[in-house]
Amino acid sequence: MTDTPASDASVAPPPAGNPRARRRGLLILGLVVLVGLAVWAVFHFLLATPEEETDDAYVAGNVVAITARDPGTVIAIQADNTQTVRAGQPLIELDAATADVGLATAAADLARAVRATRSSFSAVDETGAAVTQAEAQLAEARGDLQRRRGAAAEGAVSGEELSHAQDQVRVAAANLALARSRQAQSRNTVQGTTVDTNPQVLAAIATYRRAAITAGHMHITAPVGGVVAQRTVQIGQQVAAGTPLMAVVPLDRLWVDANFRETQLKDLRIGQPATITADMYGGEVVYHGRVVGLGAGSGNAFALLPPQNASGNWIKITQRVPVRIMLDPRELRANPLRIGLSVTAVVDTADRSGTRIGQPGRRFAPPLATAANDPQVEVRIRQIVAANR
Repeated sequence: MTDTPASDASVAPPPAGNPRARRRGLLILGLVVLVGLAVWAVFHFLLATPEEETDDAYVAGNVVAITARDPGTVIAIQADNTQTVRAGQPLIELDAATADVGLATAAADLARAVRATRSSFSAVDETGAAVTQAEAQLAEARGDLQRRRGAAAEGAVSGEELSHAQDQVRVAAANLALARSRQAQSRNTVQGTTVDTNPQVLAAIATYRRAAITAGHMHITAPVGGVVAQRTVQIGQQVAAGTPLMAVVPLDRLWVDANFRETQLKDLRIGQPATITADMYGGEVVYHGRVVGLGAGSGNAFALLPPQNASGNWIKITQRVPVRIMLDPRELRANPLRIGLSVTAVVDTADRSGTRIGQPGRRFAPPLATAANDPQVEVRIRQIVAANR
């Protein structure tokens, strides 16, 4: 056998690189990283706007409950879930037959009270005439007594006739006292009043107003504009006073409850601007708002069973405090949000001139219109009083 020569296909080891070039590359890379870190530090700590951010934030708003104020039977439902309603728009109609009967009865009672008051004023005039008549009769009886006394002195009148004349004077005086008592009694019912201000008429007017209020409660309208939610009522249902029927959510008056950690609250102030991004729209839509209040305590403090850290083992947990951020209504109308959606809140804390506590409370919405201040009810009352004067 012959020896075979070494194979030419054996791979030669790669030539070793230049160590100096490699060190130069690593040095350049390290310098680039250091410069980048320095630039980031300058912009983050010196040039960047101070801010606080949290993604533990959710959209909140008013859920206006629509309830029955008087019992009744539902005969019509004018709005359903997801539908938009305006303030004052009809929502639910209750059967108003019984309420209308009560209103008619109250109108009749008011007319009867006006007529009775008129009779009381007439009774005052009548008793005045009776007093005048009794005074005349007393004067006549006294005159007869005087004449009989003169005649009795001359022996022309017997003692019996004189006694009868004295009795007539006493009877006339008693009749006068009775007439004056009746006059005083009739005056007491109307003294210091008119037909419009008499207590009986005022009580009847109050009863009519109460009946009008009950009749008005048969037509349930939206107190605010918004979107209908949580409708539970059905046609034909007999509802009692206070029964929840539906809710209206005004989506143009929403806010964000941002739960910041307690370590983030040091620089937060009322009035600071905030930017909000919602998971619903992503980063394409940015909402702008302002801090309007900080919660009075952490969530644990208002829990049903607050923790008792003074007993048992204790572990410190960083608490969160809700911060309310009011949103711009115009932006909400352009891109509506819904209650409960998750958002990310960023508060610009550069301006710390504001206070840490919110402004004093104020009325959020105008008072609801009721039949108690309905101009049509007042007009109808004046018509009933005038027609029965």
